[in-house]
Amino acid sequence: MVVRVKLCGVTTDADRDAAVEAGADAIGVVCGVPIDTPREVTPARARALVADAPPFVTTTLVTMPDDVTEGVELVERVRPDAVQVHAASTDLVAALASDIDAKVVAAVDLADDVAAYAEVADAVLVDSTDESGAGGTGETHDWERTRVVADRIDVPLILAGGLTPENVAEAVGTVRPYAADVSSGIEGDEPGRKDHATMRAFVEAARGAL
Repeated sequence: MVVRVKLCGVTTDADRDAAVEAGADAIGVVCGVPIDTPREVTPARARALVADAPPFVTTTLVTMPDDVTEGVELVERVRPDAVQVHAASTDLVAALASDIDAKVVAAVDLADDVAAYAEVADAVLVDSTDESGAGGTGETHDWERTRVVADRIDVPLILAGGLTPENVAEAVGTVRPYAADVSSGIEGDEPGRKDHATMRAFVEAARGAL
């Protein structure tokens, strides 16, 4: 088993291209979120980042829609391969999955009913969220509990939350997820901009874990 890797929060062409060169299986662009984050881009910028990604790299829109209509409209504008939805009810996730062609990833916290989300999404991403339900907190969670969750659901589990090149091998070895997802853990001194050497180190560490 080789874990897949998603490098998230890409905001520039240079960072997207560096993520691809580092060997990322997927990249994530953040758009349409009601929180202040240096990783958010406009729909037009998100579309450009997605459109110029090479074949076989999965493009993922990370968003927090208020309702299904808003989510569908944004997906149609950006046209990603997958959409990762935070702070959404199971009803919203189910409705979105039925209305778009892209795969739907439900971002959840361990405190949520992960099994219920697994019933309506194509995959679940277990993250360490803040009060708004957003991820990117840079905090880890209980990997042993996440491993139990992964064994109990029938859809792929993506591990996120406080991952870095230094801890991702341990995290992946414990949880044995389908994929590992990182955003703040691969940034340099400027929030929202990626450190290219750190991206390469993260991919290598995650891939070598299993």
